[in-house]
Amino acid sequence: MTPAAPAADRYAVLGHPVAHSRSPAIHAAFARQTGERIDYGRVLCPLAGFAATVQAFADGGARGCNVTVPFKFEACRLAARRSERAALAEAANLLRFDADGWWADNTDGIGLVRDIEQGAGVPLAGRRVLLVGAGGAAAGVLGPLLAAGPAAVVVANRSPDKAQALVARHAAWARAHGAALAACALEAAGAVAGGGGFDIVLNATASSLQGQALPLPAATLAPQALAVDLMYGPAAEPFLAWARAAGARARDGLGMLVEQAAEAFFVWRGRRPQTAPVLQALRAQDRAAP
Repeated sequence: MTPAAPAADRYAVLGHPVAHSRSPAIHAAFARQTGERIDYGRVLCPLAGFAATVQAFADGGARGCNVTVPFKFEACRLAARRSERAALAEAANLLRFDADGWWADNTDGIGLVRDIEQGAGVPLAGRRVLLVGAGGAAAGVLGPLLAAGPAAVVVANRSPDKAQALVARHAAWARAHGAALAACALEAAGAVAGGGGFDIVLNATASSLQGQALPLPAATLAPQALAVDLMYGPAAEPFLAWARAAGARARDGLGMLVEQAAEAFFVWRGRRPQTAPVLQALRAQDRAAP
């Protein structure tokens, strides 16, 4: 009698909202590539019940989870151990339920850097970067952005004190990597850009989810600048439309999503999947959609 195959290891993305997430399809594709047996789903968390939901998921035998808005700061605090990048961000998009304590990591930043440099073909070294937002998404990407060697990164936010706190936490990291780092109010971003504008503008705010426009002047963008919304799908369209109208190269966050998922897959399974065919398949699905 042939022995039964072992049960697939369970993972999921936890957040609020979460129904839109394409992470299950991405991880299913990675599993097919690598031969890893995983079952990856979605878990909607009550806004006041994230910790209890994660605990119940782990107690049910799951091996780990991704974490999306608005729980990335809370996820980091729940873990007994943290990677250097999660500790710097004070935010996590990944938990691994190890026997000796939960492990928190943040793969958002390396996912964004890989998508900018490999997917969009734009090197970050020596560039002027505007990062809009100071929440969990911005915190997760700032460290890896600085490590890529830009000339300067400016963090702009509607609440300048939050941007200043994020910059203060990364000040030593920025100095170690030779990058100038500053904070400003969102409405001041155009003035800070000066006459030349920013080479790369990154929207890491919740404005996309809320359907709100960002009050950024076209002068924020340098000629042929790259503008990236960390969201993807219809939510990213207002920012991308603004960028295209201003003559910039517009890119949504789907490539970043695939790249950060590949890094998460590696953290969980020790296998690094190929990202290009997965992203190509997702883009083809989007083009074919009515």
